[in-house]
Amino acid sequence: MASKSKKAEIEAEAKPDEEEVEGEGGESPPSKWKLKLPSVKILIIAAAAVLILGGGGAGAYFFLSSSKGPEHAAAAPVKPAVFVDLPDVLVNLANSGSERTQYLKVKVTLEVPDQALAQQIQPLMPRVMDAFQTYLRELRPTDLDGSAGLYRLKEELTRRVNMAVAPSRINAVLFKEIVVQ
Repeated sequence: MASKSKKAEIEAEAKPDEEEVEGEGGESPPSKWKLKLPSVKILIIAAAAVLILGGGGAGAYFFLSSSKGPEHAAAAPVKPAVFVDLPDVLVNLANSGSERTQYLKVKVTLEVPDQALAQQIQPLMPRVMDAFQTYLRELRPTDLDGSAGLYRLKEELTRRVNMAVAPSRINAVLFKEIVVQ
């Protein structure tokens, strides 16, 4: 008999009462769709996780496979830079009230991308040397203090050489020797 009473209780819980069916205020009973809502949420979260993981895996595959591809092996080899030596430059620095004259001696090399540009620069060398002379004569000894001063000097000389040889461009001005006396 105990089993019949438990069975009756389960059936009573499974069957909604007429009061529950209509709900308060005559509302309709909850639909089947609302009862499955937690399983739908789980399904959506699982689908999103699969898309994210799949997209991440595909992105990693393409990223890693492209870096090892044959395209990089077929890349053009890097051409070695060509260096053009300039004559030594000796100038007196601008005097800032001291009676002693100070001199600057600079040995410079230009770094150009290829030999053809080096040959194009040779006829323009007087223009380059003029740009060096006029700029260096305006420098004060304090302008050359420290590595920051030399870096500014290098950048300014590179800019002036590029103006002198325009439309061509050099890569850098390299110092072989700098002496301030």
